Amino acid sequence: MGEQGAAAPKIEGRTTPLQRELPIQTISAPLAPSPVKHSKLEDVLGLLIGTFVVSLGLFLLKSCSAVTGGTAGIALLLNYGIPVNFGVLFLGINLPFFILAARRKGLDFTVRSGAAILLVSALSYLHPLAVELPALNTWYAVVAGSVLCGIGLLILFRHNSSLGGFNIAALILQERFGLRAGYVLMGLDAAVVLASMLVVPPMTALVSGVGVVMLNLILALNHRPGRYLAS
Repeated sequence: MGEQGAAAPKIEGRTTPLQRELPIQTISAPLAPSPVKHSKLEDVLGLLIGTFVVSLGLFLLKSCSAVTGGTAGIALLLNYGIPVNFGVLFLGINLPFFILAARRKGLDFTVRSGAAILLVSALSYLHPLAVELPALNTWYAVVAGSVLCGIGLLILFRHNSSLGGFNIAALILQERFGLRAGYVLMGLDAAVVLASMLVVPPMTALVSGVGVVMLNLILALNHRPGRYLAS
């Protein structure tokens, strides 16, 4: 005789009454949050705010003859040596990069980046007319200008846009290989700052290098693969 109260035996190939009474529990993996897309109005405002902040940062950098990275830095260097407006140089240098953007990032990104470059070029005419700067400390101008450029670029990146040039290459490398755009840009921008030593005093180049590191740290710490889901 078996003990009273023992569990009902399990018969191979059949389900016992006790087993039918037990609920079946399943463990489901947590669902990943769905990306929240920006509205068209948010994209337009993001483009306007991002380009304004970047152009103001470049204005501060230019006020103390400092440089920054990317095609903006190249345009600043050329602007110190030839009598052509920064906006015209910036637009011209970025044109070849649109081929890469159109092939790798799509038409929407290319159009938005083109609009951003045009806005920064146009705003480069506005700031000197609207703002008369006093004598600024070089370190302050470079730090403030670099921080503004970093924040402005971050806004543009998060609204599927860029300022062309190195930005496009860095974003493609981040998406394809997981390399953080900020660190990629830091390496490319360092080359521009080194080249600036041929045009600006060594101390100005040193200060500019510090600004480039700050700018790209802002991007590296805040624009990481998988962290920002809106588009």
